[in-house]
Amino acid sequence: MSDAVSAPDADGTPRRTTRRFPRVTRDTARPEGGGRAASGDAPAPARQWPILTVLALVALGLLLTALDAFRLGTILIGVALLGGAVMRWALPDVGMLAVRSRFTDMLTYGVLGLAIVLLAMMAQPHPWLEIPFLDDTLHFTVRS
Repeated sequence: MSDAVSAPDADGTPRRTTRRFPRVTRDTARPEGGGRAASGDAPAPARQWPILTVLALVALGLLLTALDAFRLGTILIGVALLGGAVMRWALPDVGMLAVRSRFTDMLTYGVLGLAIVLLAMMAQPHPWLEIPFLDDTLHFTVRS
């Protein structure tokens, strides 16, 4: 029985296959869903519309925040991240919006988006959302 060989290397010499990982990584795998979001004959911005949509909403949220609409601006930023999570879940190809595996991207975008929205809704003064146990926790930990 002969040893299994892999495809030839750069010099054309077949190498023995091994189950061991190589010492030097020569390439990285594209993330799942990391293909173009539109066909290759479309212009570059159209091929990357999911990431451009998220970035445009974040930019609009930052502009609103700079124009003294803090709560609405930060909620829009969180909603943009939540929209990125939904696009990552629903679309087969999302272009550059795919950074890691589908699950990890959805979890990251979703948790960060939800945290930003909740913190914006709890911001002082006059919070839109009040969570009673947080006030009790603060009074328990900080005693004067």
